Amino acid sequence: MVALSIPVALTAAGRGALAAWVLAVLALLLVLASGVVRRPRGLAIGWVLQLLVLAAGFIVPAMFALGVVFMIVWWTAVHFGARADRAAEAYRRTAPTAGSDLIEPGESEGTSAPG
Repeated sequence: MVALSIPVALTAAGRGALAAWVLAVLALLLVLASGVVRRPRGLAIGWVLQLLVLAAGFIVPAMFALGVVFMIVWWTAVHFGARADRAAEAYRRTAPTAGSDLIEPGESEGTSAPG
């Protein structure tokens, strides 16, 4: 979406080449940030970039509305992603371990090993 605002900045908004370059760099940073979102500082980087998308509204006013929409989408993804991570962790803690139903060596089905 940010990349699509570049022609608007050049023509309709009349902001010029500098505004187009700022938006192009922001679009590139957003693409690069998608690769680090799972790393420890990835969420912080994502929040900063979301604020910059919102601030892009000073260049192309329509970006204020899009920035709010995408910030809501980002918050929803972070919120429900964390919730899913907690549920997965709880399942891993309570689920039987893999292979716990396997027959031990020296044991046949229906009998237990001497011991």
